[in-house]
Amino acid sequence: MGVTTLITSSQNSKIKLVRALLGRAKERREANAFVVEGVRLIEEAANREWLFRFVLYDETLNERGKSLVEQLRLRGVEADQISSDLMQDLSQTETSQGILAVILLIDHPIPTSPNFIVIADQIRDPGNLGTLLRSAAAAGVQAVIIPPETTDPFSPKVVRAGMGAHFRLATHSTTWENLRAYTEGLQVYLADMDGKSCWETDLRPPLALIIGGEAEGASEQAQELATQKISIPMSGDIESLNAGVAGSVLMFEVVRQRKSVG
Repeated sequence: MGVTTLITSSQNSKIKLVRALLGRAKERREANAFVVEGVRLIEEAANREWLFRFVLYDETLNERGKSLVEQLRLRGVEADQISSDLMQDLSQTETSQGILAVILLIDHPIPTSPNFIVIADQIRDPGNLGTLLRSAAAAGVQAVIIPPETTDPFSPKVVRAGMGAHFRLATHSTTWENLRAYTEGLQVYLADMDGKSCWETDLRPPLALIIGGEAEGASEQAQELATQKISIPMSGDIESLNAGVAGSVLMFEVVRQRKSVG
């Protein structure tokens, strides 16, 4: 690795920016940037050609990580070494991988005539939202729309749980007014335990799927937007599934129906 200055001060401007971006959604929106930690996720971002503001790494970084840093430097990305104490202090994981990056948000466009959109409504748990995003990317969802009152999809915990989905999927935080425009011409299905069985519902036409939050369920706006409620048949005594699992089951039921013959 090339010669570089070692950053040891917590008052360094890059360190202060990372702290701000890790802490609050408001800071992420204002900077139009978020933090990604770990070799694999940073590789995903690089492979998908997301734009980097800078990379920070420490002496514990493995050979794969060092190679990644050099590749990013060749692209013109600033990469600075920081002390291991600083890295561990910034890290959102129990054991740091020795690298993090500040990445600019990309506004991936929603298709003009979408046929498969997911709306994550009032989902507060970062793990559940990350799971939804990961499943949405795997199921070929064209966009995940984040209305008000849902946790920030670019918070550190959601980014970790998404396992790279953020770099493959259009994810938009927006108002209900814009949401109504996005879903014009679509069937809008709301996941609800009292809805019609998803196995008995034709999910092949263009649709939007609303997944409500774990504690409060779907918002009033979501219920007004929905054209039909659908449910997941369950044979056990469990009352409901968490939002991440329920959304995943329904998304792949859409995939199954659309790939089935006849």
